[in-house]
Amino acid sequence: MTAQLENVLPKTSIEDASLAEVTRKLAAGAEENDRTGAFPWAGIQIVHEAGLLRAGIGSAYGGTPLSAVDTVRLLEALGQGDPSVALLTAMTVFQHQAQGIAPWWPEAVYRQVVADSRDRPVLLNAIRAEPEWGAPARGGLPATTVKKVDGGWILNGRKGFATGSEGLAYHLVWATTSTDPDDDPLLAHAVVPASAEGIEIIRTWDHLGLRATSTHDVVYTDVFVPEENFRGVPLSQQRTDVPGSLGLGLAALYVGVARAAQAFFVKFANERIPTSLGRPIATTERIQSVAGEIEVQLIQAEEVLLGLAHRVDAGDPAAQRRVLAAKLIATRSAVTAVQTAVAALGNPALTRHNPLERHLRDVLCSRVHPPQDDAALLIAGRASLAR
Repeated sequence: MTAQLENVLPKTSIEDASLAEVTRKLAAGAEENDRTGAFPWAGIQIVHEAGLLRAGIGSAYGGTPLSAVDTVRLLEALGQGDPSVALLTAMTVFQHQAQGIAPWWPEAVYRQVVADSRDRPVLLNAIRAEPEWGAPARGGLPATTVKKVDGGWILNGRKGFATGSEGLAYHLVWATTSTDPDDDPLLAHAVVPASAEGIEIIRTWDHLGLRATSTHDVVYTDVFVPEENFRGVPLSQQRTDVPGSLGLGLAALYVGVARAAQAFFVKFANERIPTSLGRPIATTERIQSVAGEIEVQLIQAEEVLLGLAHRVDAGDPAAQRRVLAAKLIATRSAVTAVQTAVAALGNPALTRHNPLERHLRDVLCSRVHPPQDDAALLIAGRASLAR
């Protein structure tokens, strides 16, 4: 079976020129996606046709594993084009990477995912957060439960912030056999096809940024889950390790947003000629200094992410422990870069027909992705104090 898959899965190119072309194509539709908030199927098709939705499929399934460095490069390029499409792609790529590192899907189901991915976009995402509970990273048990029945499980619950909800092929729903931690319940992602009966999407997403990510609520009512599609692990044995390529890649997406903001700043500065000045504002030391600040912030972010990614790929255990801090450093730099551009340009920066205000809204969304700044600082602080 593996040999057959190796013959049918096209090679995915992540060369600089190929990624730049995808960035250009995605950027052409980013404004409309932001304005309408509709699911960005055209952008997803662009990514699919470039083979990037298959990025990270393991060699055991006929794919090519994606290094941490290439994950950073890929998601920065997509984030520069359209961060909504980039986030939907990232969620899918992360699932392929996770399966390659520690397989957990039912084998036949995942092989079907891989086979289908050759011909059409197959979007995946772990659906974990809940309206009342919040994010799993903050601890506690979900209210979404599975109950054992003949031949499988019955899933019930409501999830919030389910990125990709309207376009997913599979919902990977974080659920438990009991909401009482004293029971040491089983927890796992239930693999649920989007076609399963009992799934209702509630269109709640009306956000500042990343507006086309379809991050709505989803209600699961008496959804049947086959026996092998929920493989629970006791609460007492749960692990929360996050592969370095995942944490670094998500931060890189927002550095891509900041690079897009920088591109607009450069274009505007070279084209803007005030009558009182008689030459482009790019020729003034003030704007040149601002451009330098933006570039330095982005160099800092990219060097942190790529440098740490190289160490993760080399198997350096110390690098893995710094991934959470790297997310904070890189996204802070990305936000600072965009805010610096906005402050320098004034009203034109916040005008809706210019893209800079959209980039500002999008880059601010980096702060809500786990680990949020306070959590990352708490973890880093405790580690430093314990040394």
